[in-house]
Amino acid sequence: MSDFDLDLRTVEEHIDEELEIDGSIVLGVLDGETPAEEWLEAISKGNVLVLNVEGDVNELAAGFARDIRESGGNLVHFRGFLLVTPPGVDVNTNRL
Repeated sequence: MSDFDLDLRTVEEHIDEELEIDGSIVLGVLDGETPAEEWLEAISKGNVLVLNVEGDVNELAAGFARDIRESGGNLVHFRGFLLVTPPGVDVNTNRL
């Protein structure tokens, strides 16, 4: 037997800390009616946005997309929806 010592309680405490996520999933419509500042504020609070896109996604997201990307967030356009995540929340697209 080796002298390897693993403290599972300490590991579990760190795992719990890592899995804590603040925020909610916010459903909305991206149609130009909601100001970009509202979407940015929602993301800054740790929320994930799932927005039904009604129009040209590039035009409609132009007011906040750059700020989201520069802060480390993600934007993914998928089947008529725009998923917007705050920094630290990734969107896995491997199965697409």
